[in-house]
Amino acid sequence: MPTIHVELFAGRTVEQKRALARALTEATVATLGGSADSVDVIFSDVQRHDWATGGQLWSDRGAPAPQAQQQPAARSAPPGADQQQQ
Repeated sequence: MPTIHVELFAGRTVEQKRALARALTEATVATLGGSADSVDVIFSDVQRHDWATGGQLWSDRGAPAPQAQQQPAARSAPPGADQQQQ
């Protein structure tokens, strides 16, 4: 089964990562079959100064709003940066 790599801006809680890992695992098993025990999810926290889109660092875009501290929408992130299946 797959290993799913998820890159996020740093700052997510353990509870948020736990919920995302559960949802990704459930979706993978529902789509591909197999067992949940064979799905791996790896989280990588990335600092805003280590991520750029359109030539601009996310840290240079100003402080995010409190609820906007989540990953930019998929259209803003580099291709495959949200999650990759191998």
